[in-house]
Amino acid sequence: MSSKEMKSCNYLLTLLALVIVPCFVFSQKSKTKNPVNKTSKSFVKPNIVLILIDDFGYENVTANGGESYKTPIMDQLAAKGVRFEECHVQPLCTPTRVELMTGMSNRRNYTNFGSLDTTQKTFGNLLKNAGYTTCVTGKWQLGKSYDNPSHFGFDEYALWHLKSKGSRYKNPLIEMNGKPFESPKDAYGPDIISDYALDFITRKKDSTFFLYYPMMLTHSPFDATPDCPDYLEIQNGKGKKGTSGHFSDMTAYTDKLIGKLIAKLDELKLRESTMVLILGDNGTAKGMPARFKGQDVKGGKGTTTEWGTHVPLIGTWPSHFASGKISADLISATDFLPTLCEAAGVKIPADLKIDGRSFLPQLMGEKGSPREWLYSWYNPSGGAIAKAEFVHDANFKLYTDGKFFNVQKDDNENTPLTETELNSKEKAAKVKLEAALKVFEGPRPDYFVSQAKVFKEDDDPLSDSVGNDKVDKKKNKDKKDKKDKKEKN
Repeated sequence: MSSKEMKSCNYLLTLLALVIVPCFVFSQKSKTKNPVNKTSKSFVKPNIVLILIDDFGYENVTANGGESYKTPIMDQLAAKGVRFEECHVQPLCTPTRVELMTGMSNRRNYTNFGSLDTTQKTFGNLLKNAGYTTCVTGKWQLGKSYDNPSHFGFDEYALWHLKSKGSRYKNPLIEMNGKPFESPKDAYGPDIISDYALDFITRKKDSTFFLYYPMMLTHSPFDATPDCPDYLEIQNGKGKKGTSGHFSDMTAYTDKLIGKLIAKLDELKLRESTMVLILGDNGTAKGMPARFKGQDVKGGKGTTTEWGTHVPLIGTWPSHFASGKISADLISATDFLPTLCEAAGVKIPADLKIDGRSFLPQLMGEKGSPREWLYSWYNPSGGAIAKAEFVHDANFKLYTDGKFFNVQKDDNENTPLTETELNSKEKAAKVKLEAALKVFEGPRPDYFVSQAKVFKEDDDPLSDSVGNDKVDKKKNKDKKDKKDKKEKN
């Protein structure tokens, strides 16, 4: 080859390099630009379903190691999706729901039990503003106005415990879009809510939707479900009761309703365009017995132990989320708002100073930015001072009063560790958690402190007398005394 021909060849190779290399670089960038749909050239918003199960601890799901209750649908979703081992929320429902919906710690914006301050923005507001059709179905308990759900970003609703309370199970008091719903005789509340949720999905199948589904199950009273032979007997706390009543049946029914929703998505060919997240809102009813990984445990609702805050979390989205992944990363209730927003491509407003951290990368099978610890400020009454304030990781927990526990060895927090008995690992963990607590020093905002109201257990029973013979005997005695008094009169 002549020198002239070689120069010409080199020139052509240089031109090819200038064309091919940028194309290759652009191709690599385009593959990582959209974390939600890696095979797509443009961003596609997913439909989103967020299911929150009432009073449902980590120990109840078979896939987590539970041995007392049957959850085949959730187990299957976990096997083909992502199951988290360390999701922790607040010990009671309203504190958890406020964190979940706003992405902020209770320390910053909690007022009182049964309320969500109207100055706050929720994931409903953010997703609606981004073009989502939004719906909330199930338990509300965050304000008593018919306009309350729409104020927080929901286009439509079917809710229990909005303006009125009443029964949640048999012959329930449900309110839909600004008016009471006339429940058919012997109707089951969770079925009415499920039917509305499925109807919403069907009606909105051609739009992009967000369904927030805070279920009424598995909260007390532990009455029969429609699948029980004694369903038509007197219910709502007056039916058959044992140490745990019909809790096992209620768990099975919860699982069944989740299965119905997944089946509807399959029927409408929406499974691969819909991400679904499932979690509990706090621990199981206090004292509820369960067998978990070979040991006997009891529900810890209302307590700050593992059994009060540790809940199941399962994510499923075929062809998008990782399949069969088990994550030990720490997840907080505050992390859901940023996760949903990232999945939807919604930018969180700069003036919204959230505490949450998106775990969408972990759902996608990536490393993400795992937390080193979780923080909790807890007082269902609100006010200036926490009933309990602490930080923890998967192994250790430190309270502001100095109590330090190895929660892996002492899950009920019976024996605080003393400084003199700490080994090197425990000392290092305590130093880390002490530094984390310093981040949250200082007073709460006066605006939220001023709205405190004393929490009464009647607002949200912790146990419904599970395994408490003394309480049952007192109730029976009170009934007898009233009867005797009436007969005398």
